[in-house]
Amino acid sequence: MERTEQRYVELSHVIRAGMTTYPGLPGPDITCHMSRQESRDRYAPGTEFEIDRISFVGNTGTYLDAPYHRFADGPDLAAIPLARTVDLPALVVRVEGTARRGVGVEDFAGLDVRGAAVLLHTGDCARFGTPAYADEARFLTREGTERLVEQGVALVGIDAVNIDDVADGERPAHTGLLAAGIPVVEHLTGLDQLPDTGARFTAVPLRIEGFGSVPVRAFACLPK
Repeated sequence: MERTEQRYVELSHVIRAGMTTYPGLPGPDITCHMSRQESRDRYAPGTEFEIDRISFVGNTGTYLDAPYHRFADGPDLAAIPLARTVDLPALVVRVEGTARRGVGVEDFAGLDVRGAAVLLHTGDCARFGTPAYADEARFLTREGTERLVEQGVALVGIDAVNIDDVADGERPAHTGLLAAGIPVVEHLTGLDQLPDTGARFTAVPLRIEGFGSVPVRAFACLPK
């Protein structure tokens, strides 16, 4: 059987020691637990390993929010079904370069979002890791959230500092999406490399009980 050639596009940021993801949250601490030199006494001559340790908050790099992130009784990362995060049809909604900060109902007009990963391409990722990343950041509006939930979206992602307007303490986008069991992926990058339609999106979280957010390797698959 002939194998169809495919191209993969990275959509997640590299995690580095001390990096800033969300302003005000600590960066990851990456250290060595057992060095190669320390391991040599445990193995045959010429055989060595390194075991590393990492400590980070769940909201590091490009990460996925499970309902538990918002709701104490919501499904945690271990309960996220693969059908919600693997090989989803991607719909890229582009608002980069527009004057509007809020991504709303008008931006989804005519789109069939049922079962899809809706990826909001704002262009804010160009400021990732800088103090300006949180300035005038774009977000999903309350009305836009309601429309996506009503139409059965599978997952929503954004390449900005937050899916919500950080000035809105009610966090309507997180609240509406996660209440409906719809995972949220924040701090994406590389959405400019995707077509508006036709790509397949994957962002699988670790299966951690009692945890609401964790970094993911987000990527898209394009037919070559």
